[in-house]
Amino acid sequence: MDTLTFLGTGDAMGVPRVYCDCDVCTEARQTGHNRRLRSSVMVENEQDMFMIDCGPDWRKMMETRGIRQVKHLLITHAHFDHIGGLPEWADACRWLGSKGNMYAPQEVLDQIQRQYPWLSNHMKMTAIDDGFTLCGWEITAWKVNHGKNGFSYAYRFEKNDYVWVYNSDSIQLNEEEKKPLYGLDLLVLGTSFVHETAEFSTRSVYDMREAAELLAEIKPKRTIYTHMSHDVDIRRELVLPSETVLATAGMNVKLKASN
Repeated sequence: MDTLTFLGTGDAMGVPRVYCDCDVCTEARQTGHNRRLRSSVMVENEQDMFMIDCGPDWRKMMETRGIRQVKHLLITHAHFDHIGGLPEWADACRWLGSKGNMYAPQEVLDQIQRQYPWLSNHMKMTAIDDGFTLCGWEITAWKVNHGKNGFSYAYRFEKNDYVWVYNSDSIQLNEEEKKPLYGLDLLVLGTSFVHETAEFSTRSVYDMREAAELLAEIKPKRTIYTHMSHDVDIRRELVLPSETVLATAGMNVKLKASN
């Protein structure tokens, strides 16, 4: 059976913010319930595993879980909070003498190679625009609107009649972008704020009110919110759609169709 594990659940800046003394950041420093590394997940079974995204907290995630080697990494887009750990992963591949496998749409790989031109010495980069199979999952990627930050990619996974999507960075999806979100057993969706009041043209990720409207339309069986900022306090009783929860670091989810 495959298990999805949340390694990081924070937005681009993580929680606590170094400059901030709000209640959430203060609690994150003191007791840690709201402490969030940058968003990343791991999927594993008895035979193999892979990760989605490799942000600047990658090394801490690996040390926390006692993991010494990662063979497969999917990347959603080439923003720092999703690729900042790639040099450390490449260094691990180098010293372990085993090339890693990085998967992303070609335009994302091109951006990464421009930023880190030496990474290909230590890993094989595979474009997955036409879909691919990894750890038994049939995986498709499609471009989604990331607001003022341009674009990201979401991933749809299918295996043994179970279908789920990882979509950490998106906002105001159009009808074409929403099509792969129908018929899901699980949706992992980025929601940076409970209610973001910034001018819409400056924003890049759904807030929870907008996400609720999206869920009412696409009707996934279960939803987990991730990519959360210091606006989100997990100690609060939030009004969430049915079968929707907030991700926490270390949360495990069995990726198995219900009988």
